[in-house]
Amino acid sequence: MTDTGKASDLLGQIPAAGKGLPPVHLWNPAFCGDIDMRIARDGTWYYQGTPIGRKPMVRLFSTIIRREEDRYFLVTPVEKVGIKVDDAPFLAVTLEVLGSAEQQVLRFTSNVEDQVDAGPANPLRVHIDPQTQEPAPYVLMRGNLEALIHRNVFYQLVELAVSRQINGEQWLGVWSGGAFFPLGQA
Repeated sequence: MTDTGKASDLLGQIPAAGKGLPPVHLWNPAFCGDIDMRIARDGTWYYQGTPIGRKPMVRLFSTIIRREEDRYFLVTPVEKVGIKVDDAPFLAVTLEVLGSAEQQVLRFTSNVEDQVDAGPANPLRVHIDPQTQEPAPYVLMRGNLEALIHRNVFYQLVELAVSRQINGEQWLGVWSGGAFFPLGQA
């Protein structure tokens, strides 16, 4: 089957949408190979080298993505195909701050319109690139799928940062959902 056939067939295999996300964690179909689909670091989805311009199609594909170890797949009840993800499958593009201080909740919205409140079940983390020393912040969206936090949103987090001592060292970080998330050393 061609890549074009695989992508269109995938859409037809997704059960009729109701509320919530499809239970991709319960589906264990046979692996059917890789398709030429890629999610760029900036959140753009590509199919055969061309950006997917239809936002509803990107949204639909985003509901059936699953990560297994370091590989990403689109999964339906009867088919599983591999795709490439440059960094994270989602991009956190907006931040809403509810409350303040230790009681605040940080609500992130992704490029595919998913929302998540950071907290113990959906932690924030910052990875420092060993070569460039640039921070790459992430929030867990669902399962083991993260969103890279857009630079502008990260700047908002830095503005909200407070100092806290952890294991004898001063850290700057943010509170959300009753948990403190370090962003970097003070």
